[in-house]
Amino acid sequence: MNDLSQQTDITRKRLLWRAMHRGIKEMDIIVGGFAHARLSSMSIGELALFEALLEIPDQELLSWTTGQETVPEKWNTALLHEMISFRPHLT
Repeated sequence: MNDLSQQTDITRKRLLWRAMHRGIKEMDIIVGGFAHARLSSMSIGELALFEALLEIPDQELLSWTTGQETVPEKWNTALLHEMISFRPHLT
């Protein structure tokens, strides 16, 4: 395994942990579930965007997810909309 591949694996693990420990249970489920399902297939660019999305406060991200507020143009990306529409399989 080369250095870039190792670093990418470390980044994915770090992002997964952050996504699953947001602070608001609903966001843990949505963001963490999305990360669990999708991180392994994200490109380097998507990983960087996802990391930036994790910096958004829970309340703000939750309001976009629930449709209470419109997603600002800066964050209006395919990846965010994929995450918003993600529905984890709860059994």
